[in-house]
Amino acid sequence: MFYYPGILKEGGFPVKKTFVSAFTALAVFSLFVVVPSIADARPITMSYSTFFPPTHIQAITAEEWIKEVEKRTEGRVKINFYPGQTLTRAPETIESLETGIVDIGTAALAYTEGRFPVMATMDLPLGYPSGVAATEAANKLFEKYQPEEFDRVKVMYFNAHGPGFIHTRREPVETLEDMRGLRIRSTGMSASVVRALGGTPVSMAMPDTYQSLQRGVVDGSIHPIEVNEGWNMAEVVDYCTIAYPSAYTTTFWVAMNKNKWNALSEEDQRIIEEINEEWAHRHGEAWDSSDEDGREFFLAEGGQIVEIDEAEADRWAEAVAPVIDDYIEMLNERGVDGREAVDFIQQILDEHR
Repeated sequence: MFYYPGILKEGGFPVKKTFVSAFTALAVFSLFVVVPSIADARPITMSYSTFFPPTHIQAITAEEWIKEVEKRTEGRVKINFYPGQTLTRAPETIESLETGIVDIGTAALAYTEGRFPVMATMDLPLGYPSGVAATEAANKLFEKYQPEEFDRVKVMYFNAHGPGFIHTRREPVETLEDMRGLRIRSTGMSASVVRALGGTPVSMAMPDTYQSLQRGVVDGSIHPIEVNEGWNMAEVVDYCTIAYPSAYTTTFWVAMNKNKWNALSEEDQRIIEEINEEWAHRHGEAWDSSDEDGREFFLAEGGQIVEIDEAEADRWAEAVAPVIDDYIEMLNERGVDGREAVDFIQQILDEHR
């Protein structure tokens, strides 16, 4: 209690005693209530690493996700974006997330082959018709199986590109026989596809592919047609062989460090999960629109589309069938019904054909 001189009635009783005491108590209480509220209002700042170059539509779509998170959380979550492997190289992203070097990141399942066996079922040559179909299948597969392989991070969502095709320099591929002896850049499951088709797979991430094609280190690449513009591959490949029955996809994950996720309020977690559901589909649409753009760009650069006939396409599908069968067997050995997983994906793809 504080007494101020000169504020006394006759008899020395402090007339301001009650007022001063209440004011002082309020001030002390504010130290415990107001200050923590200010601290709690500070935004949580995160880093987001992607290997996509900043001009690629997938990097642009990711940056739009960032802006939407910041907008809907009213600035409580701030995210710094690092495209083009400026923070981490693609294969290192998952470990960087787990250890907290990176807060949010994206990479392909194929860049850490063998680490995500259940989700990598998506990358089999199942005849993917579109990126929207592949993206829907990927997220539903994760929802169905909730595989332990992603337990050390918080998954935001998955997305996957449209049908992947063989692209070559100098000589077109019109039959399986034309694949013999060709060195084809590939990653993960697509390497098995190249081998099954008769080519020689050369493991290589997309950021390293342009120069390898330019220098003749490889004769071609297996990738979706959007890459011809998105990664400027139309400048170094001449032919694209369309074979839908054996088309594969590459699945990409977006995840957050678990400690960062747990630091968010329940409200902001809910907001981000709502955004994730919307943005997964946006990524799928972006893959398809960029396939269209990539095709036009490829043709404008002088590229030629090789469309094999139905009989030859069936030969390609038959050639890659053992890749699917072997993977089913591997999943069975790990305690996952491989046939069920493949059939589950195929059912979703059939709805989009």
